[in-house]
Amino acid sequence: MAHIDILDTTIRDGQQALWGMRMTAGMALPVAPLIDRTGYSVIDLTASSLFEVLIRHCHENPWEGMDLLVQAMPRTPKRAGMRSNAAVSFGVTPDALMDAWMRQLAIHGCRSFWVYDVLFNIDKMLRLAKVSKEFGATCAGALMFTLSPVHTDEYYADKVKKLAASPDIDSILVYDTAGVLEKERLSTLIPALIAEARGKPIEMHANNILGQSGKAYLDAVDLGVTVLHTSNRPLANGPAVPSTQMFAHNLSMLGHTHDLDLSLLAPVAEHFEKVGRAAGYPVNQNNEYDVLAIQHQVPGGMVGTFKANLAQHGMSDRLEDVLRETAVVRRELGYPGMATPFSQIVGIQAVLNIVSGERYKIVTDEVIAYAAGFYGEMVAPIEPNVLDKIMSSARAKDVLASPPEHPSIEELRKRHGTDDDDELILRALVPEADLIRMREAGPVKRSFPLLSSPELDQVQQLMRMAQTPAIQTTIGKMQVELYRQGI
Repeated sequence: MAHIDILDTTIRDGQQALWGMRMTAGMALPVAPLIDRTGYSVIDLTASSLFEVLIRHCHENPWEGMDLLVQAMPRTPKRAGMRSNAAVSFGVTPDALMDAWMRQLAIHGCRSFWVYDVLFNIDKMLRLAKVSKEFGATCAGALMFTLSPVHTDEYYADKVKKLAASPDIDSILVYDTAGVLEKERLSTLIPALIAEARGKPIEMHANNILGQSGKAYLDAVDLGVTVLHTSNRPLANGPAVPSTQMFAHNLSMLGHTHDLDLSLLAPVAEHFEKVGRAAGYPVNQNNEYDVLAIQHQVPGGMVGTFKANLAQHGMSDRLEDVLRETAVVRRELGYPGMATPFSQIVGIQAVLNIVSGERYKIVTDEVIAYAAGFYGEMVAPIEPNVLDKIMSSARAKDVLASPPEHPSIEELRKRHGTDDDDELILRALVPEADLIRMREAGPVKRSFPLLSSPELDQVQQLMRMAQTPAIQTTIGKMQVELYRQGI
C-alpha cells in the first residue's frame, strides 16, 4: 500500500476547464481557508492565461486577487503553471519576460511551479526551473502526454532523463490533457519514466474527458505514481480532473493512505455549487466515452470554442466535421501535442479548413511560425504537400520576415514604459485599453453575490422558453425584474 499526496486544482485547472477561467478572487475567498486546511500537498493557483481573462473579461487585477488568495491560504504551498516560451497568446514570449513573470509569481507567494513545453525545448524549461530556485520553490518538469506514432515510451523516457538530471527539477509531471491514458499504456509508460527519474516523484494530471481518468489514477498509483491532481467535485470531471471526493474514497477502499481532512470537502463543494449556479457556470460534470476524442485529442474546453466559431458562420452542425479535421491536421503537422498553444493552433486551422471549404486556403500566422521552427524542433516532419501549401500562403513571407525577438528585461521595461515588473507583466499581456477598464472597475471584490433560487431558475427557464423580452416577479420580499439581453 502507498501514501499518496493529493494536489488540489479546483481554483486553477478546475475553473479553467469548466468556467472558462472566469473565477474571480471573490468567488474563492470565502472557502480558501478551508481549502488551505484540507491537507493538500500543493494548491494549484494560477497561470498566465488566467491573468489575461481576469483582466479582459472580469476587469479584475490578477495580482491583487492573487495576493488575497495567498494570504487566505498560508499553510499550503501555492503553484503556478509556466509554458516555457510564452506568457500568453499563441506566439513566442521573450525569455527575459518569462523569467520576470516567474520571479513576480514567486514574489507574490508561489513556491511551487510546473513548467512545460509541448515540443520539449528542455533548455528553456530548465532555465525557468533555475529561476524558481532563486526563491527556494519546487519545480515540476511536465511531460505533456499525447497519443501518436512518435510519442513512444522511449520518447518520453528520454525527456525525463534530461529533466531529472537537473537539480532544479524536483518532480516529473505526467500531464494528460485529453484523458487518454489507460492501464495498458500506463503499465509500460510509468516504469519507463521511473527508471529515468533518479528517484524523483512522479505526478499525474489527467483530465477526465473520456470518463476513464479516475481508474487511470488508481492504476498509476499501483505503478508507483505518488502525487495525483484532483478537484473538488463541482469543478471536477468532464474536461477537468477526477474529483477529490471519489479519488480519496477509492484510495481508502484499496488500502492506500492520504493526508486529507475529508470533512472539509463538503462545505467547499456546497459553496462552489452555489457560485456556479449563480454565475450560470456548469458544475458536477460527467463525460461519456467517445472514440473520436482519442483521434483528435482536443482538450475539453476547446470544444466550446469550436462551437462558438462555427455558430458565427452559421455552421453549428459541422462540429463533428471539425473534430475529424482536427485529427487529420494534427497528423499532417507532425503530431504536435494537444496542449496550449498547439491544441489551439491545430484546432483553429481545422476550423478554417472546414469554414473556407478548401483545406489550407487560409493559413494562420501561428501555423506558418510552427512550420518555420519558431516554436522549437518538431516532433515529426510536416507532410511535404502540406508544408508546400503553408509556405506558399499569402502570409508566409511576412511571418518568416519577423522571427521571435528576445530583448533584455531593461529593453522591455523601456518599451512598456515602466520599472514595476508587476505592471510590466500586465502591459505585456493585454492592450492598454483592457488595463484601463480593469482599473476603472476598482479594487478586487472579496465576495460574490449568490443570488439564486429554484424560483428564479424557473423564471429564467420560462423566459427562454417563451422568448419573453422582460418579466417581473416577487421572491419573498424581493422584487426581481429580468430583461432579455439587448432590450
